[in-house]
Amino acid sequence: MSLQEIEQSALKLPETERARLAAQLLDSLPPVLAEEDDGVAEALRRDVDANPNREMILNDWDTRIEQRRRSR
Repeated sequence: MSLQEIEQSALKLPETERARLAAQLLDSLPPVLAEEDDGVAEALRRDVDANPNREMILNDWDTRIEQRRRSR
């Protein structure tokens, strides 16, 4: 499931469930995202920890991070 699909599904939730989901997501992040990639590397690490059966190609993620940096 892509991020866009997740967002679309989440936006269909009732307000109280969206608020609970938002709170859980915020609680899962470090207090301050000071890394150059705005915490993307940490989010990816947590995703791998939560989903050990998913394979990730680091080169693809590096490319996405660089594209995001350049788009700012």
